Amino acid sequence: MTDNARAALEILRDASQFKWYVIPFLLIVIYIYAVEVERRNWNVLFAGLALWGMDWFNEIWNALVFHFTDRAPVWGATGSTAYQILIGLNIEICFMFAVMGIAAAKMLPPRETRIFGMPNRPVLIAANSAAAVGVEVLLNKVGVLTWEWSWWQPSFPFLIWLIGYVPFFAACFYVHDLPTVRAKALIVGVILGIDAVALIGFGAVGWL
Repeated sequence: MTDNARAALEILRDASQFKWYVIPFLLIVIYIYAVEVERRNWNVLFAGLALWGMDWFNEIWNALVFHFTDRAPVWGATGSTAYQILIGLNIEICFMFAVMGIAAAKMLPPRETRIFGMPNRPVLIAANSAAAVGVEVLLNKVGVLTWEWSWWQPSFPFLIWLIGYVPFFAACFYVHDLPTVRAKALIVGVILGIDAVALIGFGAVGWL
């Protein structure tokens, strides 16, 4: 087991790490979603939940990688935190992804708008994913986001871009553009349902 993985494991779901700033952060996230509910802006609301759910899916399989290799997760969250939920996910990251989808969806132009002559959705998926990878590289440089596998490194960021973020924004924009609220709720329900079953099941057997 790597030193970084061991350090993250030592504070995994340790309630003594709690910090009071979690409460106002939680209220800010709730307020952001409440505004979209008040405005009945279901496109943005469900798009935000879709991206958040996709992050949970990634965090679950990342934790499983750590469990089965007993060496390191693909990415690990280290450093000070108010609560370490999974080996690569702390409460601060969780709140961040809960808001990221809302922000991305609110900036979407109409579907017919083209960027450099191309449909805007694929361009924005690629661009937003690249920007997110850039932030991750900076977090890795300062030592709070660790990468310990040779194929997941700043020198070869393609997999971080392709696996780490493209599915997030693709799901976010896809749900945003679905024609009915029912369809949006169904897709988000499936994503979050899979996450819940995986968290309960894998958590119960001690794999997370």
